[in-house]
Amino acid sequence: MNIKEIIRKKRSGLSLTKEEIEYFAFGAADGSIKDYQLSALLMAICFNGLDSNETLELTDAMARSGDMADLSAVNGITGDKHSTGGVGDKTTLVVAPIVAECGVKIAKMSGRGLGHTGGTVDKLESIPNFRTSFETDEFISIVNKCGICVAGQSGKLCPADKKLYSLRDATETVDNMSLIASSIMSKKLAGGADCIVLDVKCGSGAFMKDVDSATALAEKMVEIGRGAGRKIAALITDMDTPLGKNIGNSLEIVEAVETLKDNGPDDLTEICVLLAAKLLELADKGSFDDCKKLAMSKIKDGSALNKLAEMVALQGGDSEFIRNTSLFPKAHYSFDIKASESGYISHMNAEGIGLAGVSLGAGRQTKEDDIDYSAGIILNKKTGDEIAKGEIIATLYSSDESLFEQAALQFNSSVTVESKKPASKPLLLNIVG
Repeated sequence: MNIKEIIRKKRSGLSLTKEEIEYFAFGAADGSIKDYQLSALLMAICFNGLDSNETLELTDAMARSGDMADLSAVNGITGDKHSTGGVGDKTTLVVAPIVAECGVKIAKMSGRGLGHTGGTVDKLESIPNFRTSFETDEFISIVNKCGICVAGQSGKLCPADKKLYSLRDATETVDNMSLIASSIMSKKLAGGADCIVLDVKCGSGAFMKDVDSATALAEKMVEIGRGAGRKIAALITDMDTPLGKNIGNSLEIVEAVETLKDNGPDDLTEICVLLAAKLLELADKGSFDDCKKLAMSKIKDGSALNKLAEMVALQGGDSEFIRNTSLFPKAHYSFDIKASESGYISHMNAEGIGLAGVSLGAGRQTKEDDIDYSAGIILNKKTGDEIAKGEIIATLYSSDESLFEQAALQFNSSVTVESKKPASKPLLLNIVG
């Protein structure tokens, strides 16, 4: 097999064979193909695309380029949920215990945050002593004991995707739909779950800025999942404004707990119930409407909150922080953002607000950056709310007072106030599958 011939073939707009795609993916994983040759093929793919079969073959090859999770020892049907990323998106912390309490096992590998999007692993690690690294036997044992375990992604999981993503980021070849879909779905297939629900974010805080492109991505990922024999569906949800009110690691744990107490923000509760219901429907727990009622019942009776506390304890964390969230350390400093004029908040650029949180220490700009778990933002007002001049829109939190000036500038530039109340938008924009 000759990588130069494969590059030439795709540059000419021809389809690649399964063997050629495997050679490409495995060569990326083991380093046998040079970075500049991988980059050349990625660029050719961006110009000429991949057809449906090529996309499925690339996804499958990347999934098999490293470890594949074996969940055969899990007692019962397994489910997984993936979000394409957003600001204030703590849905896994609510959805996973709801679904586990309904009898669907969640053996989940989650990532860390990078850029303006937060990571579930970072949020959970704000709980003292919480562990996210396990040998396979212990991971499966926790899943079988309480129905849920959330671990960090293994360095051996999808090494081809890890290499290709870093090259796509460096060569401006990120935004090809097939490459995005295969990157996400390779990790989902390697994760081994029977049923997968995708939360495809759409809006200013998401990679896909409009409904049409978000739907096209969802359709491609669902097609890949079905081609690999998985039960899968995708929800297109709004990320034009942050989800919930709390942004930042321990702040988001607190809000997730409040949501499981049936005291969370309406938008977060709605999205979590919809995602849980769709995953339960895929697992044959009833119709979508019946599963929405089932999911809500696990919030109202407190059993989903107990499930989260049980998971935290089994993963080495102090579950008292779930029972009493006031135990989380508070940031040393706070700073109020006040409205400079009266009117209605017509738009909140979610990405810009997420970046303000990062600048406070709540996220990373590089993978090596440390996180201030107490840092973040609490929103008092959101898109559509009326605001009076001098009223507090949000409060910033950080352990470094010098960070407020830049974060405040970033936040203020992300909020638009107008005289008229904006039209409301639905949270659920579409369902695929």
